[in-house]
Amino acid sequence: MKTKATFSATTMLLFLTPFTFLGQVKVTYGYAENQELLDYFQFEGIQYLKMSFTGKELPNKTYCLSVKEIWDGEVKKESNIFDSKNFPYMQLKTVGDTIFNIRIISKFSAENKLTMSFNFPTHSTKRSFEATSLDNYVLRPVYRTQTAEIGEKFYLLVYMLPYEVKIEGGVMQQYCAVENSGYEIETWGKEFGIKHYLVFEMKFESL
Repeated sequence: MKTKATFSATTMLLFLTPFTFLGQVKVTYGYAENQELLDYFQFEGIQYLKMSFTGKELPNKTYCLSVKEIWDGEVKKESNIFDSKNFPYMQLKTVGDTIFNIRIISKFSAENKLTMSFNFPTHSTKRSFEATSLDNYVLRPVYRTQTAEIGEKFYLLVYMLPYEVKIEGGVMQQYCAVENSGYEIETWGKEFGIKHYLVFEMKFESL
């Protein structure tokens, strides 16, 4: 009886273990690597970020990138950047591989707008967002979402103003201190007095 019980427990473990890894997507971030291009981006005030999503369950999944515009600690607007389910062609509605890449180019314009280009594998789209008159917005990855679950929306990026701390002789602008604070992303405005920032979220799901 003892041998039979051990065999049964082992068998159950073999069946259960693979399911703990199903539906996960690994998220990695990268930047432009060419030094001349980096110099040009810095001179023009352009920010460039690329993201790679990998997972064996990615094929045949739809993808949706959305944004929340947060002013004075409140979500004032939420909208989709792109939802692949709205593609008219069935072959473009879902991811076609175990690797899915997005590239984003952004810039603060003289009209107090954050202009962004979102480049997907099969298409690109542009959006502009109202901003303050400050030009120190920074587009940053949300590192704590390096692993995401298919079917669940997850934080991907923030496009934020810094947390300003008064010091002797001036003001210190902090970004990492906000990210590492432990506070939820959507409460940063209230907790740190950040006037405005954008929160981008991603979701993969079955059609």
